[in-house]
Amino acid sequence: MIDEKSYPQFHTLFGAYLNQDADLWGETLEEVVSCFTRDSSFEEIQQTLAEIEKIKKEAGGELDKIFYDAYGFDFNPILWGYTTFQFFEKLKELLKNG
Repeated sequence: MIDEKSYPQFHTLFGAYLNQDADLWGETLEEVVSCFTRDSSFEEIQQTLAEIEKIKKEAGGELDKIFYDAYGFDFNPILWGYTTFQFFEKLKELLKNG
């Protein structure tokens, strides 16, 4: 379901920023996402926001499982103090304000 073709911005965000090496970009979610927004165009940020809505719609009640299956080895929102849904809501806020 989540692949590079369908979710290209997720591929960038979780492949380069929010992964096992996230501490290279910052110590908090805000710091890491700030690096992503700094390095991204307005269009890329808008696409990321669209991908958040897309995954929530496609996953329905399986959001935790689908997200964990795709990224759980490299990034788990629970370790950052969020459920998957809460994480996406916080991510939207940071992307919009970043």
